[in-house]
This record gives sequence, C-alpha cells and structure tokens, in this order.
Amino acid sequence: MNTLAAYFHTLDPVVVPISGDLAVRWYGLSYVAGFLFCFVMLVQLGWRGLCLIPRERVIDAMLYIMLGTMIGGRLGYALIYSPEMLGPKFFSIHHGGMASHGGMIGCAVACWFISRWHAQEGTRLTPTMTHRVPALHVLDMLCLAGPVGLGLGRIANFINGELLGAIVAKPGEPGPWWSVRFPQELSGWIAPDKIDPAISHTPELSPVQQEQLLALVTKAVGGPITDSRVWSDGLTKVIRNAEQYRQDLEPLLSARHPSQLYQAIAEGVLVGAVAWGVWWLMRVRNRTIHGVVSGCAFVAYGVLRVATEFYRLPDPQFGASARIAGLSRGQWLSVAMVIIGAALIVWAVSRARGRSGDAAGSAA
Repeated sequence: MNTLAAYFHTLDPVVVPISGDLAVRWYGLSYVAGFLFCFVMLVQLGWRGLCLIPRERVIDAMLYIMLGTMIGGRLGYALIYSPEMLGPKFFSIHHGGMASHGGMIGCAVACWFISRWHAQEGTRLTPTMTHRVPALHVLDMLCLAGPVGLGLGRIANFINGELLGAIVAKPGEPGPWWSVRFPQELSGWIAPDKIDPAISHTPELSPVQQEQLLALVTKAVGGPITDSRVWSDGLTKVIRNAEQYRQDLEPLLSARHPSQLYQAIAEGVLVGAVAWGVWWLMRVRNRTIHGVVSGCAFVAYGVLRVATEFYRLPDPQFGASARIAGLSRGQWLSVAMVIIGAALIVWAVSRARGRSGDAAGSAA
C-alpha cells in the first residue's frame, strides 16, 4: 500500500549482473530493441518495394546507423552536458551518458554515408550497384523507425530512476496518485547534513528528516558512520534495496512528475504517429517527396520535447544557467529542430514542385 499516495519506485535497472558495474541493463536492451525494429522494418519495406535500400545491403546500412547513433549520442552528451567526458571516460559506456539530439545528428551523418556508397559503382563494397539512394529517403526511413527506440529509451530512463521530473510534493507530504517517489534522488546527500547539487536534484530535508536519513543509513551499514565512504556505501545500499527499507525511506522522498513516461509517450508514440501518418498520406496520394516525413518528425519531436521538458528538471551541473531565457539546453536544441524541420519541409516541397514544373515543360 502506498501510504503517501504516490508510486514508490523500486525497479531494478539491471537485468543480468555480470561483474561489478558490468551488467546487462534495460537501457542497453532498449537500444538493441530499437535497432532490431529498424532492421526488420527496412527489410519488410524493402520486400514491398517501399524502401530503396537494397535488402542485401540492410545489414551494412544498420552498421552505419548504429555507429552514427552511438558515437553521435555519446559525443553530443559530452559536448553539451559533460565536457569532462572528452577523454578516457568517453568509452565508459556502462556509466551512461547519451544525448538524443547528438544521436539524431549522428544518424543524419550515417544517412549521408549510406547514400554515398550506393553511388560508388564497381567498388568492393558495391560491385553491382548502379543507382544512388537519396539521403533524405534514408532519413525518412529512420524517422519511421526511430520513435520506437526513443520511446523505449525513455522507459529505460524511468526504470533507471534518472532524468527526474519536477517535484509536486515535498518529502513527507502526500502526492497525487500519478506521481512517483524516486529513491535515487537521495544520491545528492554526500553527508548526513550536506547536499552536492551537481549530483542530482535533491530536495532539502528538515533537521528531523536528516536525522531519520542518518538513522536509516546507519541501520543499512550495521554500525556508526565513520567517514564519507561508509556513508556513500550505506546510502547506495539503501537506494538499491529500496523495497527493503521502504517504510523508513518513503517519508524522506519527494513526489515527482514521471517526466520520463511523458516523454516516452511524446517521443515514442506521438512522433511515430506523425511520421507514419505523413508517410501513409503520401502513399495514398501516390506522391512521394523525400524529406517531408523527416521534416514533420523533426517538428513534432521539437514541439513535444519543449512541452514535456517543462515537467522535467534541467541538468543540475549547470547551476543557475541550467535554463536560458526560461528554456533548458534540451529545449533550445529542440527549438532548432523545429526550425530545421520546417525548413526541410518547405525546401523538399519546393524542390518537388520545381521538378514537376520542369517535367511538364519538357513534355510540352
């Protein structure tokens, strides 16, 4: 029973532990599932003649797409959110750190490369290819598949208890039935009476609640807190075994918006519906304009990302500059996506009309 009327998060991000921090995690599986869906979709559309990437080259294309997503996502996170990762930490992927906007840029670069090697007739890679697949067509295909991976990734964010939403009820106060209490928010307490704001959006606790937290961590380690390492180990144990300590832990947690689930619906379901809807509408009208699906998906993603991030806290490492003119970095990047998407739609439609006019003139 949820005594404080909010869902108490006890989901384990690890599916199968291997050794130390190395494990099979839901977050990693979300990427695998997203790539698998993309592969199956490209093959199926290829069989129906709706995807211009030859079926025998789909595996090659997937390699480019996976590399573009992983490198772009990792590099984007390092450049935008965590510059200290531009070093040996860059390859510590088991510690997380991916930016969706960076992954999208990486995918766009992959689409360009895919279109290039289809044009290279007579090379070792393409011994029989005599045509070129338009880069915007490849991008359209990825925009049909991408929302599945985005949605699964946001669900994995929820399971991990990361990218926390805005607080709707302070610790100890009743929260709405739809809100969630995340034990992970306590990771910001680096001492019984000290918060590190760069670690997480940790809410303040009253002196009484701080004493309760100290007692809880002391119980978890089975002895007195002698130094910061003992405290850290004890707090980690409490967070990882939240269900075991639930009765003592729940009153110390705030209730939050489940912003990860909001974004899973927005980026996974709604953006996907827009992309597939536009693609289906063009098929019904028997008119394909490369880039329109991508442009509409970019606009939908950007608008929905801006809207949902008002319910998600900005990254704490930026301090007072976390929001610029009221918007987070993720929101400003999404505004740029809306502009790029709208420009792409206008350009693609104008280009198609120009070609139609040239064809009509030639026929006359």
